Amino acid sequence: MIIRKFASRDTDSVLDVWAQANALAHPFLPDDVVAQVAKDMRAIYLPNAETWVLEVDDTPMGFIAMIDTEIGGLFVAPSSHGRGYGRALVDHVVAKKGPLTVEVFAANASGRPFYERYGFEQIGEDHFGATGDVVLKLAMPKATD
Repeated sequence: MIIRKFASRDTDSVLDVWAQANALAHPFLPDDVVAQVAKDMRAIYLPNAETWVLEVDDTPMGFIAMIDTEIGGLFVAPSSHGRGYGRALVDHVVAKKGPLTVEVFAANASGRPFYERYGFEQIGEDHFGATGDVVLKLAMPKATD
């Protein structure tokens, strides 16, 4: 397992990981919203975020996209869940940036418990503009913005 900076050549494989993990984490999102996010991932989010890719045997199995100290996205291929890859990605970024924040759907049955086990605590609540779904703002201790 290695963690390295995202390169444009990773786009298709990272989007494949995202599509698989997103379907598991966000089955409540309508298809049109998922399609728009996929377009935005390619055109906006990946090119503009600080993204780290976790590879196993030269195959991307997960990634974390950062906007300053906020996790913009953390996705691991469902076939690799439970192997510590998500924790390794968060650990990698925490070592570089210190305490982090993240927004996660309240209905995300895989991501929300992951962040809670890691030690993130709820500091706020909002709604996702496209659907009205509840989004929780979480922070590691000492990260309050």
